[in-house]
Amino acid sequence: MSVRGAKRINARPVGRELLIANLFLLGLIVIGTFGYSTIEQWTLVEGLYMTFITMTTIGFQEVHELSSFGRIFTIFIGLAGIGTVAFIATRSAQVLVMGQRMKQRQLMQTISKLSDHYILCGYGRIGMRIAEDFRRSGVPFVIIENAEAKVERLKHLQLLYIDGDAEEEEFLEAAGITKARGLILTLPEDSVNVFVTLVAREINPDLFILVRTNKHQNRRKLIRAGADKVVSPYEIGADRMAQVILRPAVDRFMENVLHTDALNLMMDEVTVNEGASLAGKSLAESNLRQHFDAIVVSIMDGKTLEMKFNPVATDKINAGDTLIVLGSQEMIQNLRKDGCGS
Repeated sequence: MSVRGAKRINARPVGRELLIANLFLLGLIVIGTFGYSTIEQWTLVEGLYMTFITMTTIGFQEVHELSSFGRIFTIFIGLAGIGTVAFIATRSAQVLVMGQRMKQRQLMQTISKLSDHYILCGYGRIGMRIAEDFRRSGVPFVIIENAEAKVERLKHLQLLYIDGDAEEEEFLEAAGITKARGLILTLPEDSVNVFVTLVAREINPDLFILVRTNKHQNRRKLIRAGADKVVSPYEIGADRMAQVILRPAVDRFMENVLHTDALNLMMDEVTVNEGASLAGKSLAESNLRQHFDAIVVSIMDGKTLEMKFNPVATDKINAGDTLIVLGSQEMIQNLRKDGCGS
């Protein structure tokens, strides 16, 4: 959607004017029907038909030859009717435009209130998957897209979006880049991704930037431009296909964990906050498996960011550490709320 505002129009007077105009039009139809019936001695159906073709300027031949007074009456019906119909059409279009502008203002107000959110640039096949995963996980995000068909889909799905070009700074700012937690670039051209990365890094030096690349040789360029992480969907797809052949059991396990609900399992990360019940305890002391039925796959040190895989029972959990856990969504939510103080 456009970030440029529009002058506010009061809906109540316009609605009242439309109601009065429609009532006037209805009254004019009644007057014309009975007027022709009385003046020309026509039937009511003939009078209604003559009134209709006069007001709508269809221009069909007169039902019967008109008298002089009938012609004067027709001029009156034509002027009044055509003017009223034109007024109703104009006001109706104004109401439609006003409704669209009100929705735009509401959408922009909602986006302006976001903070610690993600900005997704590009709503192609990859962008759609990311948006769907974010929506399911309840992660706040806004999409920047300017393709008309994709914008219409975003409207239909009622997702937060900006109708604009991610290369323009004003649209990044409208999406709240200064308050955002991260920027995800899935634009089809690497050159565009490089440019947007440069602009975004200049606006918000602390922003986490994740970029898609089509060519492996462009990875270094994107990193130098300011990207924190660069992902090649083609390489990931090729590696996954190879894993299906080389390690089918591992692939099946990871598919169950990451992509299906059959086992009701998922892998997630949980940060241990200050004052949480798990802070300062070892894995054995926390009884994490018994209380939350979740498996700790790894512990990332909150200070050094060092990752310890397959931690032992004596390993200590400190405030600020991040736990990589495997379990059901409900259990992980309980762990995040009751154990980690989130």
